[in-house]
Amino acid sequence: MASGARTAVSQILRNKDDVGEEEDEPKKKSREDWRKAKELEEARKAGTAPAAVDETGKDINPHIPQYISSAPWYYGTAGPTLKHQRPQEDREAQFTRLDTFYHKGVDTTKVATKFRKGACENCGAMTHKKKDCLDRPRKIGAKFTNAGIAADEFAQPNLNLSYDGKRDRWNGYDPLQHKAIIEEYQKVEDAKRELRAKKLEQDPTATEDDDNAEEDEDKYVDEVDMPGTKVDSKQRITVRNLRIREDTAKYLRNLDPNSAYYDPKTRSMRDNPNPVASESDYQGENFVRFSGDTRGHAAAQVFAWEAQARGLDVHLLAEPTKLQLLQRQYHHKKDHFKTQVKQSILEKYGGEEHLAVPPKELLLAQTEVFTRYNRDGTLVQGPEKQLAKSKYEEDVMINNHTSVWGSYWHDGQWGYKCCHSFIKMSYCVGEAGKSVVLEVHEEKPTITQEHTEKEKEKDKEKSDKSSSSSESSSSSSSSDSEPEIRSKTEKTSKKKKNKKKAKKKKKKELKKGKKEEDKLKKALEMEERSQKRAEYLLSVDERKRPYNSMFEVKAPTEDELEAYKMKKRREEDPMSQFL
Repeated sequence: MASGARTAVSQILRNKDDVGEEEDEPKKKSREDWRKAKELEEARKAGTAPAAVDETGKDINPHIPQYISSAPWYYGTAGPTLKHQRPQEDREAQFTRLDTFYHKGVDTTKVATKFRKGACENCGAMTHKKKDCLDRPRKIGAKFTNAGIAADEFAQPNLNLSYDGKRDRWNGYDPLQHKAIIEEYQKVEDAKRELRAKKLEQDPTATEDDDNAEEDEDKYVDEVDMPGTKVDSKQRITVRNLRIREDTAKYLRNLDPNSAYYDPKTRSMRDNPNPVASESDYQGENFVRFSGDTRGHAAAQVFAWEAQARGLDVHLLAEPTKLQLLQRQYHHKKDHFKTQVKQSILEKYGGEEHLAVPPKELLLAQTEVFTRYNRDGTLVQGPEKQLAKSKYEEDVMINNHTSVWGSYWHDGQWGYKCCHSFIKMSYCVGEAGKSVVLEVHEEKPTITQEHTEKEKEKDKEKSDKSSSSSESSSSSSSSDSEPEIRSKTEKTSKKKKNKKKAKKKKKKELKKGKKEEDKLKKALEMEERSQKRAEYLLSVDERKRPYNSMFEVKAPTEDELEAYKMKKRREEDPMSQFL
């Protein structure tokens, strides 16, 4: 380290003036000197040579790098030193020491009762002004009320903190404050000792093991809240459940939102997202959790809890061997008791011969799956892959039908293709039903045609009756009475006929009006029902809406159009909301 130290020019000149000798420039080191210095440095690092000593007598670590140990030329060092790396006393003297304690906050021991001159007009403290006050602005300040005067802050000394002192979180901390925490813990320990002494006085037979039970309350894992796990020991799950990056993400196995629930926070999916698929490589996390010895471990834990509830001192983690022996004895006694009960029932009622049945493996071992093997026993062709089927019955026809309902469409109606029947759940009659349905469609007249034909027949009958009556009246009058009487009778008969016709017309018009009113009322009721049903269907989920296969497609009548127009919502009308 001494070889690395360089002498300053000022030091050379000072030495030259002191000695009074005129010397040339300092001698340069030869190659031999450099080699010796290098060997000394290696020996110091190996520990065979003593370390270099600074001016204070402290050893210098030989492993310190040269750029740290070598002092700058302007520092003026004559030998090896690390003084330039330590805090400088002349600089540290101007800053406040870190161990100096000073009070923070307010001085609650001295509280003024009256407003003092020069104090804060808002809160009444002397250590700040109104513009620097941090209290809530009062409606009437303490200057005028003389009430609720705040305490003064502590008078801080003139602090001159360094860069580190300003950022020190323990700056201004008094170590004596830690005594309060120690005294609090000491009081708790003293109270525990008093309780133990009282218990020993009440029950002298109690041992020290009972006293130490409370101290060893964190002995078992069940009573400790371990980091990274849940608090409940019955359902302990670690947080570290990261997956391998090459594996398929669980939420990508089935994108159906109604499949197995995936919790993104814990990245857990307990069930299989594709339960229908027979060859699924992912069976869910429950499959992994309940495989191997986990079930046995869970059963042992449950047995330990039940044993503790019944008064037995046993623990799964503290005494696993004792727990295993107790569990084995319990199961042995339970099986022995079951066999005794079974034997006593058989001796009392009989029927032991019915229990001698071949095992289920032999009874249910038959299968119709075709497999083919080689002579060496290797499998040539395995069973066919089972395709995922629907939960509903497939290819099941009812009532002698050979096709399903909805396979035939005609004139806005659904039906069966095999018999062209439009009645659901009807019995199929085959090709004969097709011919009957075709004939009915061809020969079936419409309602309007039947109505017009009936009206024509009624008009003919009325005209025939009126002509026969007129002929009979004319013959009788020609033979019995005079021409004046004929004219009078004809006039009266015409008046009566006109009155009757007018009455009939009125009745018909009234009937037509009533019929039209009734039809309009029915159309309005039907329109209200259809609107309510449409609102209900819009409010229901799409997957729960019924099919529209039974709806008859036909042109609306005039009454239905009128009802639709009357019930139609006119959002563009500004008075619609007012009404």
